[in-house]
Amino acid sequence: MVLRGALAAVLLLTALPTPAQAAPIPAQAALAPAQAAPIPAQAALAPAQAAPIPARAVTALAHAAPGGSDVRWSVQPSSAKGPDGRDFIIRRAAPGERLTDYVGITNLTARPMTFTVYGTDAYNTEDGSFALLPAAQKATDVGSWIALGATGYTVPANTRLDVPFAITVPADATPGDHAGGVIASIAEETTNAQGRKVLVDRRVAARVYLTVAGATAPTLKIDTVRLEYTASTNPADGGVMTIRYLVRNTGNVRLGGTGSVRVNGPFGWRLAGTEAMEIPELLPGGSVAVTERILGVQPTVRLTAEVALEPASFDRKLPVITRGTSVWAWPWALIALLAVGILYLAFRLVRRGLSRRRLKNRPTGLDPAAAQ
Repeated sequence: MVLRGALAAVLLLTALPTPAQAAPIPAQAALAPAQAAPIPAQAALAPAQAAPIPARAVTALAHAAPGGSDVRWSVQPSSAKGPDGRDFIIRRAAPGERLTDYVGITNLTARPMTFTVYGTDAYNTEDGSFALLPAAQKATDVGSWIALGATGYTVPANTRLDVPFAITVPADATPGDHAGGVIASIAEETTNAQGRKVLVDRRVAARVYLTVAGATAPTLKIDTVRLEYTASTNPADGGVMTIRYLVRNTGNVRLGGTGSVRVNGPFGWRLAGTEAMEIPELLPGGSVAVTERILGVQPTVRLTAEVALEPASFDRKLPVITRGTSVWAWPWALIALLAVGILYLAFRLVRRGLSRRRLKNRPTGLDPAAAQ
């Protein structure tokens, strides 16, 4: 097994083109301020803007813990001659095909830096954000198809290095979209506020979207619609309706869209609704949990919320997906008022009946014995 891995490494080194010559950054070019926060290993990795360096390069400023150093670098789609204006690396391939592409790694510090460079898979976080797997988690999809000539690259001070990488699509790869990223990371040992030594892994990546040729199935699904209704103490204010639903990408292409909610009373009477809310782009198998709150919903015994989801596809118009559920919403204030009214009417009726009975039983003439 070790021999096989060593042989594969030798073949990889001979098969991949060598990195392009490092391109120095003009001395008079001012470095733009950092536009990204420090990114932990589990965090979503924002892609660098593809543009000529240094004017539009997005950099990550990694603030080290006390005792560490500040490091700035950027990663962006590139070519053998430098950045080519792409925001993301978007490619199409057939099963079994091999592609070559580049990422530009720019060292924006005044000293040489060595970066660990590798590919990994992407996924959606709970809020639908695009994220890459932690460094300790092994890639099983497009990230495992990405190969580089080396695991580490040293970039001189204030210089960009265009690094080639290969994507080899397996012959049995499933059709549709596969997402990942090429990461350039620096792991440094620093001291935290408690005086302990910690290893900080700071990562910046360029997104990779690979579409494998074959039949596509753009499909979104609404799962687990849940309703909660909280009545107000003031009947005139109505109550609060909370709608929670899960949107899942059950197809094989990345999809976004818009979602909205309509609240109906009995007989389809529309009581309230929400504006269309953007659903983030979901990767195949990804999902996002959505929570909507609607104020001022009057309780009408039975409330129904209908979620409408309109998928946004790149090449076709997809049908709107709907799913609804209901919840009891008793107008307790009105019920209490009616109960008081009914009790009052019942009291009046009983009192009137007793009055009539007394009048009926009252003597109508004089007692004969008393008259003698």
